[in-house]
Amino acid sequence: MKTKKTSKKPASKKTAAPKSKSKAKPKAKAKAKKAARPKKAAKDWARFVEQHGVVLASARGPVPSVAEAIAGEPIVGSWWSHPKAQVIFDALSSIDDHDDIRCFKLVDHKITFVHKRLWPALAKLAEAGVLDAERVTSIQQEHMPTGEHRNITTPFPDWVPDDTMTDASSLSVDDAKQQLGTWI
Repeated sequence: MKTKKTSKKPASKKTAAPKSKSKAKPKAKAKAKKAARPKKAAKDWARFVEQHGVVLASARGPVPSVAEAIAGEPIVGSWWSHPKAQVIFDALSSIDDHDDIRCFKLVDHKITFVHKRLWPALAKLAEAGVLDAERVTSIQQEHMPTGEHRNITTPFPDWVPDDTMTDASSLSVDDAKQQLGTWI
């Protein structure tokens, strides 16, 4: 019997399953983390907005969509059900928190980000009545301690910095339209 007990102990120590599982978990976690990483860091998504000037958060339309750029494909249905939903959420949150970017329901009344280099053109068109004031109401999300988000709206022209209004006054309506693009 002593030989049986001795043979059982080494056999239980030699069991390959626990060792292979412990080795497999870190690899699987590493692969999952690698797959979940965005191709661009959060600051790069702010550069994406700066480059394009006007982008949609997630809707399809006449300007690029951040969500579809992250997904690398058209998104069918809600982006929340997409495998890269967390990456999309993180990117949209970082863009919304960026000082040089404002959020509006501008393009087709969908959530739209506009880089500050185009704020004078936006202000000019709102001031001239080309864009409805509702479309150029700034929207900012406040993160509540409960985890919820609350939209804070600031009507036009209350959100517009003085230097932006000065720059807007030197633009013609046609120049402003040209800067913003054909979606108007």
